[in-house]
Amino acid sequence: MVEDIDTDGELRGIEEALNCYDDLDSVLKLENSQRFTETMVKIEEALEKGSENSLDQAILLEEDDNSEYQLLVDCIGLSADIENEISIIHGFIRDKYRSKFPELESLVHHPIDYARVVKKIGNEVDLTLVDLQGLLPSAIVMVVSVTASTTCGKPLPEHVLHKTIDACDRALSLDSARGKVLAFVESRMEIIAPNLCAVVGSAVAAKLMVTAGGLPELAKLRPCNVRLLGAKRESLAGFSKEFRVGYVEETELYKGTPPLLRNRACRVIASKATLAARVDSAGTDSSGKDGRKFRAEIEKSIEKWQEAPPAKRPKPLPVPNSEPKKKRGGRRLMKKKEKYGMTEIRKLANRMEFGVAEESSLGDGIGQGYGMLGKAGVRVSVCKRRLLGDKVDKKKFSKGRDYHGATCGFTSSLAGIELSNPHVKNELCGGGGGGTESTYFSKAGTFSRVKRT
Repeated sequence: MVEDIDTDGELRGIEEALNCYDDLDSVLKLENSQRFTETMVKIEEALEKGSENSLDQAILLEEDDNSEYQLLVDCIGLSADIENEISIIHGFIRDKYRSKFPELESLVHHPIDYARVVKKIGNEVDLTLVDLQGLLPSAIVMVVSVTASTTCGKPLPEHVLHKTIDACDRALSLDSARGKVLAFVESRMEIIAPNLCAVVGSAVAAKLMVTAGGLPELAKLRPCNVRLLGAKRESLAGFSKEFRVGYVEETELYKGTPPLLRNRACRVIASKATLAARVDSAGTDSSGKDGRKFRAEIEKSIEKWQEAPPAKRPKPLPVPNSEPKKKRGGRRLMKKKEKYGMTEIRKLANRMEFGVAEESSLGDGIGQGYGMLGKAGVRVSVCKRRLLGDKVDKKKFSKGRDYHGATCGFTSSLAGIELSNPHVKNELCGGGGGGTESTYFSKAGTFSRVKRT
């Protein structure tokens, strides 16, 4: 951790120095160093001769005095230094080219792609005259062209443009040297890490090992961190989300997986690659048998994910229980059966005569149907009352029969209208009118005499 903090502090100090100096030679020392020159010469010679070591000579590479093993160690350290140099140059290019095209750094994130685009555009104002098809995806090219037409930047002076193009050339040169380092490490990966190569391939294994800083360092990483090694952001041409793509997603297993399952496959590949790196770091298997076993497990898992789910079988019904259930007998059960049992009237109401319309409570087939009631020797009127549950109100039958005692034939009721003769009624009641007239002012009335006590 202390070494990482010191390295980050050095990078920040170099970037601050770049703001004060316009000359990269005063800051960058790797390309002119003797270590860089000697290592690159040895790598080129080894690549020309080809891989002369076999699996039987793998033990010789573990010795410190072996020149080729030492060259591999130097390549891993040199690759990390090249990455730092490229990041510094990328910051220098952005600072210089920001006044010309400030939006470009938010559209193109990768340092090498940014250097190639800056070198291609230069001071050109109309980007329709610049062909960027081989440098960027088509969607990004369209966005860059549209943004360049509305940018507020101004052309760079000649001396600033010259320094910017020179920095781009340096970044591309270092990227080419890093490619040679990876090619050399890849050619020796079958000897160094046979199990890791069996899982992810020699090219991806070399990139993982170089990025992690060596095989022991790679074996110490967790699978979630191995998955992010070599990750870079991908711009989605105006969309809000950005995806990070690592070296693990460059394997054949990942590319051969359907798109919907690639995220799961990437996690499994990263975990198996970590196990293979630990096996190679411990040196327990130099034949690659464990790596081939891990790869077979990954392929089996991916095939299992693609299988269709098993068809659902029809669930059989349970065997019916034909044994009679125990029920309590007695007077209570008999009354319950009589209360909820099917009566003869209900049975007739539930039956229908074929081809004959049944009678109903509201007529024309509307309301409660009566079925065969009245057609099987049962009175319909009585059955209707019992079927519909009508209660006979005695007041309905007594209504109009008697008003204030007897009618004496002078009062009648017809269709709810009362017909009466008031004169005849007054004579029957005493000859007078009703109320006070029949008592105080009646012709037959007398005074009462009350005795004193």
